[in-house]
Amino acid sequence: MTASLTTFEVFLLFALILMCILLIFITFSIFQTVQAIKKSKGLSEEELILENRTLWQKLLSLKPISMDKDMMMEHKYDGIAELDNPTPPWFMYLFYSTIAFAFVYLIIFHVSGNGKIMEKEYAKEIADANIIHEEYMKKFANSVNENNVVALNDAKSLEDGKALYMQNCVACHGAEGQGGVGPNLTDAYWLHGGSVKEIFHTINEGVPEKGMISWKKSLNPIQIQHVVSFLEKFKGTKPANAKEAQGELVVTK
Repeated sequence: MTASLTTFEVFLLFALILMCILLIFITFSIFQTVQAIKKSKGLSEEELILENRTLWQKLLSLKPISMDKDMMMEHKYDGIAELDNPTPPWFMYLFYSTIAFAFVYLIIFHVSGNGKIMEKEYAKEIADANIIHEEYMKKFANSVNENNVVALNDAKSLEDGKALYMQNCVACHGAEGQGGVGPNLTDAYWLHGGSVKEIFHTINEGVPEKGMISWKKSLNPIQIQHVVSFLEKFKGTKPANAKEAQGELVVTK
């Protein structure tokens, strides 16, 4: 599976291409300079002046100050004259490269639709982060078991536990834990133990002979812990139409 390039990587790639083009031009200019020096003999005075320019002047296509009078433009303003000094070739090549880059960018990002604009990149990064978070939570959830589970009191865990209870448990135990097909969860009597660890074990493993399925294939240990934490809030609430007590009395300290 190959990873697609991000916007930054695409820009970086084109920047490297432009730098390579500029480096090739500089190398070519230096080569021309060396060749021109070899051919400097027999040149006219103007040509000799041009050939004897500094490397910087040649790279920027600048003419020596001694030739300013020949480049003087006709119009003047407040006694100030303008020189007709052409734009350096390297700058023009760079400018043309930006046009080429803009054309390629237009095709990739706005015509073919294969490029990733920032919104798409953000959405993908969020999706990737959610996947990583889910994988982390699965690994973290496995650290909770019936031997170390404790009841949680934070609002987030209790809300999650309530949502899971209403989705999976309410049909048998009632919306207020008053019982129905299943036993009453609000009194002090329990069929399979009323401690946090015992309730966790009962939910996790189920009671097949009584019709309660094992939830460990549907809920991870963290979710079961949240349900157990929510059930703790039912104890002693005495809802209307509560089912008669079943099991043994469990005295909590």
